[in-house]
Amino acid sequence: MRARYRIPLAASLGITALGAACVGYAAGVEVRSFRLRRVSVPVLPRGMHPLRVLQVSDIHMVSGQRKKQRWLQSLAGLRPDFVINTGDNLSDTEGVPEVLDALGPLMEFPGAYVFGSNDYYGPRLGNPAKYLIEKATGRHGLNGNAPVVGALHNPWEGLRDAFDAAGWVGLSNTRGRIKLDGGQEIALTGLDDPHIKRDRYGEVAGGPEADADLSLAVVHAPYLRVLDAFTADRYPLILAGHTHGGQLCVPFYGALVTNCDLDTERVKGLSAHRAGGHESYLHVSAGCGTNRYTPVRFACPPEATLLTLTPRED
Repeated sequence: MRARYRIPLAASLGITALGAACVGYAAGVEVRSFRLRRVSVPVLPRGMHPLRVLQVSDIHMVSGQRKKQRWLQSLAGLRPDFVINTGDNLSDTEGVPEVLDALGPLMEFPGAYVFGSNDYYGPRLGNPAKYLIEKATGRHGLNGNAPVVGALHNPWEGLRDAFDAAGWVGLSNTRGRIKLDGGQEIALTGLDDPHIKRDRYGEVAGGPEADADLSLAVVHAPYLRVLDAFTADRYPLILAGHTHGGQLCVPFYGALVTNCDLDTERVKGLSAHRAGGHESYLHVSAGCGTNRYTPVRFACPPEATLLTLTPRED
């Protein structure tokens, strides 16, 4: 009788060991294996000199994350023309000073920012399977779900004040401009986080600004209603974050969820979005952090992106 169970027992032990190894790698190695993604996007007018944009997103800072802080500080060595922060800087009510310390060198460059839900509200311990449930039901964030009750509020005002003092442009349901050292003017249109229904596109509608050298769209969560509106208004490039690239991905398959209604094929990196007879480039950052209660990444290392904007070929 014992012989009948030797193979299944060995197999179960092997599966358990493999699972433990994967969890150990996801929590102990990959989550701290910071990468820089480099992407070229042909969106500038012909004859314009290329511009380098550093996008940082989903830092989810928790007190004590020294390696993440040092890595973010080191990105200043890239000398970008400007920086775009696409939100979710916090995952700790005490994390504001460490976010500002980490981003301090980058705040010496021109920049702009939007906030995400985790800038406003502290994380809550929950069932990670909810992301699969939300995907199956089509209910994400507050988009179809009941409002959060008893949420912990983060001190986001300190972030806003420090970013503004450094000259970064806040883009929560508003427009702004960055003037670069070379004299170019970049017009930016931003929205507050669609994941918690704070987006108000009607307040910024109208499309690119004709007297700017380039117009860009910025938002934290890439919900389709927002992407459709930006694209129909003919923005050449939309920058977003929020998805964490899927965070826990299947090797050779990819992401299972996006935590919004964007399809998993565009969960991170550069892609195209079509709406209203027009097409925009969409870049979604996989971000460099995680919610403090799910500090793991698998087949999806943390990242920032250096986008080189080049002249259009047409």
